[in-house]
Amino acid sequence: MNVRAKRLVLPLGGALVATSMIGATLTTSAQADPDLKTGTLAESGNATAIAGYWTPSRLKSAKTYVSESTVSAKLKSGGSQIAADGRPGVVAPIGEPGKSAGKSKNLNLPITVGKVFFLDDKGQERWCSGTSVQSKYRNLVATAAHCVYDTDTNKPYSNFVFIPGYYKGKAPWGVYVGSKFNTHYDFDVYEDYDYDYAFVNVFNGIKQTGVKEVTVPEYESAKGFKYTEDKEISQKEYEAGIDRYGEKGPYWKKSADPDVSTIGKPDDAAQYIEEYVKDGRGGVKLTAVEVGESTYKAAPTGLDNNTKFERFSDDKGKVAISQQQYQQLVKDKGDGKFLGKLEATKDVNGNEIAWYKTQYFVKKWVKTTVKELYFYTKFYVVLLADAGRLGDNVGGQGFTWNQKSGKKVFTFGYPAFAHLDGDKPYSGHTMKWCYGKTGAAPAVPQYKAEDQQAIKCAFTPGASGGPFLLQYKSSKRTGYLNGVVSLTLDSDKNGRYDRVTTPYFNGETYGIYKYAANLWTGKLPA
Repeated sequence: MNVRAKRLVLPLGGALVATSMIGATLTTSAQADPDLKTGTLAESGNATAIAGYWTPSRLKSAKTYVSESTVSAKLKSGGSQIAADGRPGVVAPIGEPGKSAGKSKNLNLPITVGKVFFLDDKGQERWCSGTSVQSKYRNLVATAAHCVYDTDTNKPYSNFVFIPGYYKGKAPWGVYVGSKFNTHYDFDVYEDYDYDYAFVNVFNGIKQTGVKEVTVPEYESAKGFKYTEDKEISQKEYEAGIDRYGEKGPYWKKSADPDVSTIGKPDDAAQYIEEYVKDGRGGVKLTAVEVGESTYKAAPTGLDNNTKFERFSDDKGKVAISQQQYQQLVKDKGDGKFLGKLEATKDVNGNEIAWYKTQYFVKKWVKTTVKELYFYTKFYVVLLADAGRLGDNVGGQGFTWNQKSGKKVFTFGYPAFAHLDGDKPYSGHTMKWCYGKTGAAPAVPQYKAEDQQAIKCAFTPGASGGPFLLQYKSSKRTGYLNGVVSLTLDSDKNGRYDRVTTPYFNGETYGIYKYAANLWTGKLPA
């Protein structure tokens, strides 16, 4: 891990052609170029396959990303005001009237907000929250940097997509595959969560328009997303299919899990006793079942069930074992896994020097039946269409920076994880919101977070990357992006998350946003 001293940010001089009033449009800035980290998430040729990967079942089963988003930290009263590095500025939002992501507690939810999905370095399906934000080519998503870039491997996550208006596995306005990511150099190199934000350029959306069943050759030649389903059939249907298509066709069989049942002693038990004991005969086998000493002594002799199984029992006395074996059997006996006797011999000083076990078994006749199952494989290709640009479909939130702390904001996201006390109030499949006044967040040294802001909010992990929106208008479903959820705090250490934090958006943040907002991602191949 790289270590460096925090930079000292001083207010910069120079003219800023924008007013501090929300609603003005920024045209130019004299602020310095930012420390930018940018990179590729996917090429356009792979976008369709990546979008197709995120089936509804995968969207529902993906796990929220929590390894770098949960903290217990004591909130300090009278936190210092975060210093701006220049004049405040704004970029106006673009709305998409007439569309709705539903209501929550009488608040119209923004259709710009949704989930980002990705694969971590172990191939695990993960997700965070995010929002569409205004940009020249209407192709920009804002989220937390830790939801895009893995500082352990120094690589971006793979299969990154954004789904605005996500609701219970549905993608009402399409799936938008990440093309490029843009974040701050200090997050990449120093893992500094004061810069835990990222702006992701996405390709045009991809929308599923249907599914078509195809032949095996058509399936093999299809280049888009495809999948198979196995249907169980009868033996007669299987044999007819094999006659028609041969062994390489879509008909196949497999053995089901064995069915083991207890039966009575076979008539030829005495004649073939060794075969029955060793490997079994005709699916029937004589097995040994461990019992306690008293059960064994009370059992009769013979070949029927529950008679003594002398060859496996320690009828002639105890058996010497190692100390390690003895210690394991003591544990097993406590768990009910060992029913025999244990004994340890000690020397004159009371030290154990030898260890023994005695076990007892009775007979049990079992029959194993294996059933053949028969299947027919169906082959499908998913029909996809270009859904158009993100901003054209859902709009984009405005952007603002160098705003004073203490202003009231809304934050939106998809909390899912349980509170530290085990209570789990959220599912992660529906959007939630908080409203509060920003203030200085506690310093969190393990993430180098010294200058973050926080609001009171009971969100749990899953909301990471969700937007902080200043002056959010419920009627228009738009506001001004002034932060993204970074850390989830239990500030009073009572087992309940009570605050979410965001990096402070200053002129450097605007510089990275401005760079990303002017990138074109190109069209998807036909």
